[in-house]
Amino acid sequence: MDHVTEIDAVQRPIEQANGLPNAHYIDLAVFEEEKNALLFSGWSGLGVAAEISEIGDAVPLTFLGMPLLMVRDKSGAVRVFQNTCRHRGMILVSEPRKIEGAIRCPYHSWCYSTEGKLVSTPHVGGPGQNTHEGIDRALLGLFEIRSHVWMDVVWINVSGDAPDFEVANADLLSRWSDFDKPLFHGGPDSTFQLEINCNWKLAVENYCESYHLPWVHPGLNSYSKLEDHYHIEKADTYAGQGTYLYRQLTDDHGQTFPDFSGISDKWDTAAEYITAFPNVLLGVHRDHTFAIVLVPEGPEKTVENIHFYYASDTTDAALRAKNTTLWKEVFAEDVFVVEGMQRGRHGPKFDGGRFSPAMDGPTHLFHAWVAARIAKHRSANLAAE
Repeated sequence: MDHVTEIDAVQRPIEQANGLPNAHYIDLAVFEEEKNALLFSGWSGLGVAAEISEIGDAVPLTFLGMPLLMVRDKSGAVRVFQNTCRHRGMILVSEPRKIEGAIRCPYHSWCYSTEGKLVSTPHVGGPGQNTHEGIDRALLGLFEIRSHVWMDVVWINVSGDAPDFEVANADLLSRWSDFDKPLFHGGPDSTFQLEINCNWKLAVENYCESYHLPWVHPGLNSYSKLEDHYHIEKADTYAGQGTYLYRQLTDDHGQTFPDFSGISDKWDTAAEYITAFPNVLLGVHRDHTFAIVLVPEGPEKTVENIHFYYASDTTDAALRAKNTTLWKEVFAEDVFVVEGMQRGRHGPKFDGGRFSPAMDGPTHLFHAWVAARIAKHRSANLAAE
């Protein structure tokens, strides 16, 4: 395979390591390799459960070329199916909508329950004959993609063979157990999307570290300074940063969002920002959380879907809008950085760069995770040949 990259240097100790080679950011063949090694093999973020808040809600999504359908079934559970009819491969749902009864294919009207079962095959045995001995409905349900909901994020394991979500992410679930409670999406004023001309991994790398705060986020750094931050590192699982100084947002009357109940007093002043590998960026505070699901759309394009959550479903609309605006400004400040790094990856003499041993620990940990997963993927392919 002529696209195989040299990744040994990435896994060296941080003082000696290089970052991932340029091809991991600009080459389509490497993007495809990473799709399988990093995004399909583990638990990746697809969307959020708030997008399908009511029974019967269905949202079609495309994840790395795969047509998927996120559905709230009749029992209230979130399910993810391949959005493909088992008859002739027609896309079942093209726009977000409410399923009233069954998921009906618009081509020949084969119908599926919100649990994915094939329930109706009109005229399959000829005009007026809705059954045929050669069509076993029990074997022709929708292909379901393994899924799990945590922090309202809908996580999927496309390969189907990753450890259970609670096992794979046990350390993070324990770390943030204070937030294992109802989270209330703020609604339309609490979500937005950013389209960024960069590889998805650069968004992760930038989010993981606080080193850039004084220069890229001077407003944020004015009250939560670089020295107030700490690294968060868990090999093979997550990386990020925390701050000892979180300042609650107030309105003109000094009012704040309500705090989450029963949380540790650590959160009186602290906040944490973690990437759960591979593609979900999460933030927790005493009074709100957020989730950013990175949707890779090619080696050099990423869509960020951002959602904000609160401890109550009756938070003040003006304060929510203010919070969304402030965070949007912060996230927008990063765009020129990640897009600039993307353009820099077209410099053929760039060798992946070096890491500050003191400041780049979380970023190096992510690079090392990527390299290890790719190495494992390549070994498995060689063994199968």
